[in-house]
Amino acid sequence: MMHMTFYWGRRVTILFDSWKTDSWLSYFLSLFACFLFSVFYQYMEDRRLRLKLLSVSKTSPPPSAGPSLSTPLLLSKMGARNWSPSRFAGGILFGINAAIGYLLMLAIMSFNAGVFIAVVVGLGVGYLVFRGGDEGFVVVDNPCACA
Repeated sequence: MMHMTFYWGRRVTILFDSWKTDSWLSYFLSLFACFLFSVFYQYMEDRRLRLKLLSVSKTSPPPSAGPSLSTPLLLSKMGARNWSPSRFAGGILFGINAAIGYLLMLAIMSFNAGVFIAVVVGLGVGYLVFRGGDEGFVVVDNPCACA
């Protein structure tokens, strides 16, 4: 029977029926895998945001004092920029990152407290290592709640 509340224990099924832990060694290796997967999520998010920042800085027009800066909703997004290689790569990275985020969410939904802690600590460590110095720029979009 699936747990519907948090519990502590070494017996847990994570994501797939074949990923079951029945010993302390397999449990801790699974927690370590969840931790690494969470750190990798933050790494991929950093790569995606840096690619977006790089593509925006290369394609943005020089700043002007005209009314186009005050009315961003009226700017046309049609044109060659929509299918540029960097935009395509950004879309692929977004999809990969969204998939990783949802898999992490589903792992947490095993309701095992150890899995929850491993994922949250992994996200924190990944943010600290890969995205801790992001104060220099602001990115508005956010692919999922895990970011």
